[in-house]
Amino acid sequence: MSGSKLQYKKMSLEELVVLAQQNDLRALEELIKREQKNVYAAFSYLSDKKENVSDLTQEALMRVAKNISSLKNPKNFKSWLNTIIANLFYDELRKSSRKPDTISIDDESCENSTFDVLSLIPDKKCKPHEKCITNELEKIIKDAILNLPEQFRIAIVLRELQGLSYEEIAKATNASVGTVKSRIARARCKLQEGLRTYI
Repeated sequence: MSGSKLQYKKMSLEELVVLAQQNDLRALEELIKREQKNVYAAFSYLSDKKENVSDLTQEALMRVAKNISSLKNPKNFKSWLNTIIANLFYDELRKSSRKPDTISIDDESCENSTFDVLSLIPDKKCKPHEKCITNELEKIIKDAILNLPEQFRIAIVLRELQGLSYEEIAKATNASVGTVKSRIARARCKLQEGLRTYI
């Protein structure tokens, strides 16, 4: 099936996935173009090395292109993509011969934190005079997330930035839903502590 670029731009993510699975290269191209910023953003909150972020993004998008036909349900594309992101992140940790930090889950000081990271991430459509404030704040938030232990970092990025459900995060990170909820609560709490002076 061939069509104009505009036609592909108007398609939903799910429609693009279905066509990409039928070897429609234009649909795959649009799908990757649409997701690359998102994937790059996720890795930029997970890895503190700029060159790693680019490499990981490229690798994730290549895996999408190579394995799109293996995705059983196009509705699950986001979840599937984020599993790729999580796997690459863990691979990167193993390569740099670092084991993910192990943390005790039961730290009562962090119970019931309702801290919302998303509300802090600046809106890209701000006016020029707001730009330096938002860039500064974004850097502070990114640094705070990068200072979290890896297990917390991946959970909070998949939840707050990628919008995954607890169940999807559990699947992507090979953890139980209870563990995921606990990690996210602890991550929010640690971020709240770390960002207290800025908020």
